[in-house]
Amino acid sequence: MIWASGWRLASAVSNAGGLGLIGAGSMYPEVLREHILKCQKATKKPFGVNVPMLYPDIDAIINIIIELGVKIVFTSAGNPASWTAHLKKHGITVVHVVSSVKFALKAAQAGVDAVVAEGFEAGGHNGRDETTTLTLIPAVKEAVQIPLIAAGGIASGNSMLAVMVLGADGVQVGSRFVASEEASSHILFKQKVVEAKEGDTQLTLKELAPVRMLKNEFFEEVQNAYKQGATTEELKALLGKARAKRGMFEGDLIQGELEIGQVASIIHDIKPAATIVADMMIEFNLAKKATSLYNFKK
Repeated sequence: MIWASGWRLASAVSNAGGLGLIGAGSMYPEVLREHILKCQKATKKPFGVNVPMLYPDIDAIINIIIELGVKIVFTSAGNPASWTAHLKKHGITVVHVVSSVKFALKAAQAGVDAVVAEGFEAGGHNGRDETTTLTLIPAVKEAVQIPLIAAGGIASGNSMLAVMVLGADGVQVGSRFVASEEASSHILFKQKVVEAKEGDTQLTLKELAPVRMLKNEFFEEVQNAYKQGATTEELKALLGKARAKRGMFEGDLIQGELEIGQVASIIHDIKPAATIVADMMIEFNLAKKATSLYNFKK
């Protein structure tokens, strides 16, 4: 959700009854400070910050989060043991994003309060093992005792119910909120998401950090580089810097990196975040009721 989830989206989701998250991965420390302060003004409900552990200014990011009294932090892309104890010492709830049972166990050992188990359907940076959400959720549920949040391919109330049946205690939704009015992503990228069809996304760049993106000219350049036997260094040079910002925030649909989940193929419109939350809950409750009636008849 880098370049998509700033204070506007986070506060809108929280005000609608969800838990909004500010995506710190695309923010310099002082930019994050501004987003947290604005989010605190825009909502009285709880919200959190997602922090990639590999962020170069991680110390400054953590200090700002503690200073401003943020009470929930989702960590990702790194070792949860690095900051979990420090954050919890300051009364912060810590949730770590994992893509496998192995990493879920490490997160639990590090003392996190919950894990997000994210299947490879998800957008953006992903797991190398390509474990689907359908397989990952029951496997992680079996392995750890802490609360489990499902992610990857969830954009409807029906899918929310499905992963809860598999053992999830809650869900994390990304791609559906990229196509929201409050998302800070570029309108051209949002429109590209709602136009996406089945098969328009693919996981690539495993040698660097696996990332799922929409197929465009840049994606084809990456594929051609693979065909020519590109080295890791050559792939890094091709990726360059600020490629994701160029695509998702600035709207370069040709040479930008357009990160989004497989579920983009069933996202057909751009809506207010509150409407997305409400629609998901209505569908969830209807699906739950229908399932209960079915089980009763059986």
